[in-house]
Amino acid sequence: MAGIDLSERQKDILDIVKTAGPISGEEIAARLNVSRAALRPYLAILTMSGLLAARPRVGYYFAGKEAKSLFADFFRRYTVGEIKAVPAVVREDTSVYDAIVTLFIEDVGTLFVVDEEGFLQGVVSRKDLLKSAIGSTDLSRIPVAVIMTRMPNIVTVAPDEDMLSAAKKIVDYQIDALPVVKETEKGKLKVIGKVTKTTLARLLAEIDS
Repeated sequence: MAGIDLSERQKDILDIVKTAGPISGEEIAARLNVSRAALRPYLAILTMSGLLAARPRVGYYFAGKEAKSLFADFFRRYTVGEIKAVPAVVREDTSVYDAIVTLFIEDVGTLFVVDEEGFLQGVVSRKDLLKSAIGSTDLSRIPVAVIMTRMPNIVTVAPDEDMLSAAKKIVDYQIDALPVVKETEKGKLKVIGKVTKTTLARLLAEIDS
């Protein structure tokens, strides 16, 4: 910004934020090997001057760039394989009753249906189970195979895709969870993890404390 003479310290801070932002004040201080208290006046000046902007639980980012672009850059840094969580799985012959129990025990919103080798067969959501429970007299006799969503109507994500791609799929298809799959030579999909809305929220929360 014209009219502002930056000190070497301020220039260093800007370089760090441009390269790694959004980034927390603690991370900036660690990179510069100074205390957070010593860094605070520099950050205040840069923020008031309009060169930097800050958001709670997000961190500092260069104000010359749109926040939307910054978040996209952040998600591109991580692959699905790095962030994926452990999936909750059941078999096709699992009863709807047992699936509901599993849903609560695992504290999840989606169950992935796999065969004995772990290959994807279907997906059952909380909504699917709720619909089945309404009006059904004996849920223990209804297998999840009857109510699950099958391929090719299942949206999946590969471990080498970046988290931005996963986030876009969750938003575009309006789903709560994606199975992370690894395709075999025979075209089968092995379930190796999951990415959910909660996964994305936790990733964002790690930007700053």
